[in-house]
Amino acid sequence: MKPSTHITEPRRLVPEFTLRLSSTRRGARLARTLAVQQLTEWCGVPHDSTAARTVALVTAELASNAITHGRLPGRDFRLVLRHLPEVVRVEITDTRPERLLPTRTATPADATAEAGRGLLLVEAYATRWGCTVLDAYTKCVWAETPCSS
Repeated sequence: MKPSTHITEPRRLVPEFTLRLSSTRRGARLARTLAVQQLTEWCGVPHDSTAARTVALVTAELASNAITHGRLPGRDFRLVLRHLPEVVRVEITDTRPERLLPTRTATPADATAEAGRGLLLVEAYATRWGCTVLDAYTKCVWAETPCSS
């Protein structure tokens, strides 16, 4: 038997940060803070840069939705950050897969409403975003934002 001459390239690993957080306002704030910290470590951007503010806003909105609409008592949500080429992907996994997000956001019916604009902000600031049902118990809402300002 001849030795194989087929050389395979090593798989490039995508840098990833994963953490389970409590489904509380404190957990959502911590998700936002950790996302900005991880972005600055990966991409070297300052905390007050446009890229950092964008990651903070997108993470805050997705985490807020998870604790408001995707929460079950006693269940946490998961934050996953992935450093992909030129973007950071923010993933928030919650425990309510039956509560899918609209495929296209619409403006709130009441212009004076104090809530209901989170996905509009995500749509405006993210380069791409979506929702994936992972299994019978969880769904993942994700968004990608540029690494640089």
